[in-house]
Amino acid sequence: MDRAPRVPRAPRSSRARRPRSVLALLTAALLAVPGITALSSAARAADADLATNGGFESGLDGWTCTAATTVDAPVHSGSSALQATPAGSDDAQCAQTVTVQPNSTYTLSGYVRGSYVYLGANGTGTTDVSTWTQSAPDWQRLTTTFTTGAATTKVTVYTHGWYGTGAYYADDITLVGPGGSGTGQPPAPPAGLTAASVTSSSVALSWSAVSGATSYTVYRDGTRSQTVTGTSATVTGLSASTAYGFQVTASNGAGESAKSAVVTATTGAGGGGGGGSTDLPAHALVGYLHSSFANGSGYTRLADVPDSWDVIDLAFGEPTSPTSGDIRFNRCPVTECPNVESDADFKAAIKAEQAAGKKVLISIGGQNGQVQLTTAAARDAFVSSVSNIIDTWGLDGLDIDFEGHSLSLDTNDTDFKNPTTPVIVNLISALKTLKAKYGSKFVLTMAPETFFVQNGYQYYGTGKWGGQDPRCGAYLPVVYALRDDLTLLHVQDYNSGPIMGLDNQYHSMGGADFHIAMTDMLLTGFPVAGDPNNVFPPLRPDQVAIGMPASTNAGNGYVAPSEVTKTLDCLTKKTNCGSYATHGTWPALRGLMTWSVNWDRYSNWEFQKTFDAYFG
Repeated sequence: MDRAPRVPRAPRSSRARRPRSVLALLTAALLAVPGITALSSAARAADADLATNGGFESGLDGWTCTAATTVDAPVHSGSSALQATPAGSDDAQCAQTVTVQPNSTYTLSGYVRGSYVYLGANGTGTTDVSTWTQSAPDWQRLTTTFTTGAATTKVTVYTHGWYGTGAYYADDITLVGPGGSGTGQPPAPPAGLTAASVTSSSVALSWSAVSGATSYTVYRDGTRSQTVTGTSATVTGLSASTAYGFQVTASNGAGESAKSAVVTATTGAGGGGGGGSTDLPAHALVGYLHSSFANGSGYTRLADVPDSWDVIDLAFGEPTSPTSGDIRFNRCPVTECPNVESDADFKAAIKAEQAAGKKVLISIGGQNGQVQLTTAAARDAFVSSVSNIIDTWGLDGLDIDFEGHSLSLDTNDTDFKNPTTPVIVNLISALKTLKAKYGSKFVLTMAPETFFVQNGYQYYGTGKWGGQDPRCGAYLPVVYALRDDLTLLHVQDYNSGPIMGLDNQYHSMGGADFHIAMTDMLLTGFPVAGDPNNVFPPLRPDQVAIGMPASTNAGNGYVAPSEVTKTLDCLTKKTNCGSYATHGTWPALRGLMTWSVNWDRYSNWEFQKTFDAYFG
């Protein structure tokens, strides 16, 4: 699959492309001598910092970047910094456009590390400026000033490296001067922030209005959560019995204020899974049981599934036709599965698993079960028939395993938060109806393939870039719409081609790095189709399990137990990592999913034993 088109960058002066001349360096040195400089570097009382997210505490929010990510080490201050790696003809620029006032003087500053790192501004209306360092093995402050032209209201500030010189780092970038047109400067930080109502999965916040503010942004543990126009917001999708720190900023046409004081709230006790489901252990093992067919792995009776498995997905419920929405669960016939148990014994085994604290779900779809809810009638048939399966067998919930072209984006569907493709809209509606019918105990899981999810980072919507598979990212609207009801997302990290990670490098199956990069994307969030203003938000770690084949017979992408251990070490402890640098550490990662229980039995329970050895 082709790489996504590069994000257009702002034009830069020639001084931003190569080291400055001796004359320019001497001029800069003279201006730095006390008594010669024309402008004090100290900010005037009316000045404000107009740069958005200059400390990269909210990832790349506010910046347009190539070949860039954020890291938690090294940092100059706070918990994050920019890391960008020039390669080929790309100098790894990060830029943002800022609203300024005409005929005004501004000071641009930032801290950098690396070789040939630049900081500058374009579109000033007078003389564009840049400053650079040839070598900064530790954090070095760069600063420059400029005066805007008589008609200038927008300026682009940037940082970039030099071709082929390796990664550079930047942090705490500021643009200090008079605020943009309108109020003259950003508003004051909000006061009076309080946590008005706290549940096991949400916190309701309120604060005092700020004069001149047009919107407010809520931050959760330093990361941007949501923007509202009023003076209250409810943050959802939180983990039970967990302390969170919240802050709020105010914004107007001139920019964003500093953050308010931190208010800490601890969510109440609750169940383990997303969507309010209870009783899942802190770390869970999920497996698919071949219940409607047999293959080379042989038939495994439900009563013979070892106690290690916490969630058992009965594979599969399939449609009577691709567009009917009518799902049927037909158990494996005795002619194909000689040792198949009776319906009565199967129901008894389900009850026994549930009595032991296990969850038993019906999985819909699979390789051969293409489901396309193209009409409202198909949607309603899906709800009715799936409900009948759940009620008949006394199951705990539903797993969505749509593959093939069950989910494909229409050409004009380019906003994952507001999908228009009928098969996606109808699926979301059907799942919300089922969730409402069965309530908080309903277990909802999804098992998309990587190109349905992570490929949305590079491609989304056939009308956006053109030419890519319309399935790329097609699960994103479903996951986003059900994010507060979703118990588990276990993406199939197998049977996949190379996928681009947040490091803008392609990762291939066969080792820990692939699983680390794919899972990091789910837990960090990512811009969809390269659009920094259209960010898919991170999932909670307790909502994520990593999908792996149980053996070499089960699918392409098998990794040895040692690679599974490396994956878990890196994601939960940030040790034993390979070439991919994660954006965090997630000890609450839910666990592992495998295709399948049957294939693991065939391989002497190798996958189960690896899970048990790691999580005890």
